[in-house]
Amino acid sequence: MKRMFCAILIVSSIVAASQDKLANVLIIGDSISIGYTPHVRQLLQGKANVIHNEGNAGPTSKGLEEIEKWLGDKKLDLIHFNWGLHDLCYRNPESNRLNKRDKKHGTITNSLEQYEKNLEILVDRLKKTGAKLIWASTTVVPEGEPGRIAGDEVKYNKLAKKVIRKHGIPINDLYAMTKIFPEQLFNAPGNVHLTKKGYQILARQTALHIDYQLELQK
Repeated sequence: MKRMFCAILIVSSIVAASQDKLANVLIIGDSISIGYTPHVRQLLQGKANVIHNEGNAGPTSKGLEEIEKWLGDKKLDLIHFNWGLHDLCYRNPESNRLNKRDKKHGTITNSLEQYEKNLEILVDRLKKTGAKLIWASTTVVPEGEPGRIAGDEVKYNKLAKKVIRKHGIPINDLYAMTKIFPEQLFNAPGNVHLTKKGYQILARQTALHIDYQLELQK
């Protein structure tokens, strides 16, 4: 019994040591990233410890409030991040729709001007971690989405790309990928969320970007 206990301790120590040697990867993003993160974690098993920020990252304004908590005190080797889908969302406090989304009578969460200012601050903060950064473009907004205007994501992505390129950060273009997705990969017409297969496709592209950047750092 004592030998078995010692063996378990040795194996546990080896596993812990092995985990400590893996790269620490933080994914910051909205519900789309929450959907693909488990698949990314599986694809990078044995290569990286993949974690996601607590909950939904929401708009850049929430990012400014929560970023220190998400970063924590652990050394991060790579941060894959995105904001945008919630910045361009219209909300109405009196709406009965889910999360008060209402593009007809609501107010946009963050204008393009405010989005740019917030994103600049967030990028500067992320750069101070010393981690390699990867930006993910905002996924497509389909026609009929209750709180978002299809095409606004193009404007926000264009502005984000200007900020991101200025800082020399590589881009994982999830917009281009979801733009060509067939309807079957979305949960429902007018829904920004994807099916399991849709998230798996985004995960494969995201894992490739992360793995490539981690290899460059070796």
